[in-house]
Amino acid sequence: METYNAQSASTSRVGVALEPLLGGLTELRREFHRHPELSFREQLTTELIVARLERAGLAPQRLTGTGVFVDIGRGALVLGLRADIDALPISEETGLAYSSENQGIAHSCGHDIHTTVMLGVAAVLAELDAADPLPGTVRIIFQPAEEMMPGGALDVISQGVLVGLPRILALHCDPRIDVGLVGTRIGAITSASDTIRVELSGRGGHTSRPHLTEDLVFALASIAVNVPAILSRRIDVRSAVSVVWGQIHAGSAPNAIPAHGFMSGTLRCLDGEAWESAGELLDRAVREVAAPFGVDVRLEHIRGVPPVVNQEAETGLLEAAARAELGARAVVLTPQSMGGEDFAWMTQEVPGAMMRLGTRTPGGETFDLHRGDYAPDERSIGCGIRVMAAAALQAVLGNGR
Repeated sequence: METYNAQSASTSRVGVALEPLLGGLTELRREFHRHPELSFREQLTTELIVARLERAGLAPQRLTGTGVFVDIGRGALVLGLRADIDALPISEETGLAYSSENQGIAHSCGHDIHTTVMLGVAAVLAELDAADPLPGTVRIIFQPAEEMMPGGALDVISQGVLVGLPRILALHCDPRIDVGLVGTRIGAITSASDTIRVELSGRGGHTSRPHLTEDLVFALASIAVNVPAILSRRIDVRSAVSVVWGQIHAGSAPNAIPAHGFMSGTLRCLDGEAWESAGELLDRAVREVAAPFGVDVRLEHIRGVPPVVNQEAETGLLEAAARAELGARAVVLTPQSMGGEDFAWMTQEVPGAMMRLGTRTPGGETFDLHRGDYAPDERSIGCGIRVMAAAALQAVLGNGR
């Protein structure tokens, strides 16, 4: 496998336009990283995006609340590009000089990289458009609240931002792929994801007399173990339905059965159709498992997002751009992730594709997303810009169809 060389500048139109901008964009990424903001609270992030777009001579349009979109070029819309801009309620543990200054909040999913990439694409396309007007319009969307289910993408859609778009592309950092490479696949690239919360209540009492109580702890344990097992026997295993509990809380003493308790977790599914039926089956299974214990059940099942399904044409557009800009071996097959991503709502409205942007330093540490120590290699910024800007140019010039 080829090793990424930071000194190998692209001689394409995109590479030439990007080279003088890259240093400033890296510094801008660090500014985003220092000031992460949670979903629907991305006020400073939005202001920085607007300022950068205006600096490039563009006319950004604010979304309701937070978020921005901007059009570049002339004539009909030919392509949408999307970046997500929010951060996570996670404490940063990287020790970087530009670590988060907002306690308990960090860009541990790489959205600061995504935002910077699309700002770089906007600047490159604006420069190319000024030199030789683009015969079509590219719309770049800076979307809030990807980390909050069912996701800020629905707000973007409700505001009509996708109207008129024939296709849309996005990218997501991948700490398992080396810098200089991108991961793609045709079909579902992410999974459906829901949030589940189960609250139980009943008569508590002494552990020496559980028959005089509704043994709530035993009921919680039964749900935790048996509900995933039931789903695995009632739904085709090829759909990979997964229920995993992240929280179980009940009681405060070893010899007292509590009167209240709760558990929460996620339901994930690789297949969109199976996801629809899994939700109904899960709700029924929770109640049926709890029924023999006589506890009262309050179930909150928050429907999250369907899978992102990459279309063949849009995936091909990304792959052609990656090979042209990063090299013939720059594209690798990526597995379908069990993670959820609200770009899925956009791909249900408009044909599209998402690629995985390699952020691992070749030979370096493999991090994971949603962890406080995630530290992507910043050279990935230039790689992402080149691929997405080249894909946009192909679409505008009619070479990507």
